[in-house]
Amino acid sequence: MLSWTPEARAEAAAFTHSDQWRVLRIFSEFVEGFDSLAEIGPAVSIFGSARTGADDPMYQAAERVAGLIAQAGLTVITGGGPGIMEASNKGAAEMDGISVGANIELPFEQGSNPYVTLDLTFRYFFVRKTMFAKYANGFVFFPGGFGTLDEMFEIFTLIQTGKLDPMPVVLYGSSYWRGMLDWMTSTMLDEGKISPRDLDLFSLNDDPEETARILVQAIHEASAAPPIV
Repeated sequence: MLSWTPEARAEAAAFTHSDQWRVLRIFSEFVEGFDSLAEIGPAVSIFGSARTGADDPMYQAAERVAGLIAQAGLTVITGGGPGIMEASNKGAAEMDGISVGANIELPFEQGSNPYVTLDLTFRYFFVRKTMFAKYANGFVFFPGGFGTLDEMFEIFTLIQTGKLDPMPVVLYGSSYWRGMLDWMTSTMLDEGKISPRDLDLFSLNDDPEETARILVQAIHEASAAPPIV
């Protein structure tokens, strides 16, 4: 049976002595992010796999969607890396739009892609995720892996619980997302883990022009609506 000696307990708790300084670094990342993004105007956060190559149709679709969004005067926010992020930043930059890259310090990923016009780098995932959500007025999720799913379900949860205002969320690439949506309907919904209205938090699309139109129209209508008193 394992036992904890006083020495072992002290060693296990040693990291807590640096927590106060860690809090200051977290605080500084929030301040830097808020200062940098405060004046970017209405924006769309776009997510998707960093492993998507430039010859992939999804790369081209992301570039087109972002270009149309930027052409409409909206800012594009991505994680700043390769793949879908690069495609989206490229599409925005080529339309002379604001192309934000909120990068993350990782030992196995490259730095920001060359199409970022406003470059931010974060150490903490939760600070970075706050920037994606706080400054966005809509979201697009292209096919991706664990990171994309992490962001997606957080956005679903924030809108579902009222922590974010209702806003357009588009899952691009119906063939990729269909299996997940079937499971949500046949398992999560059938077992009462979600409500029918939760499935209305997002839509599926396979057309760049239609995807951009949904986002741009919804954001413009929301900005024209009178404030809720």
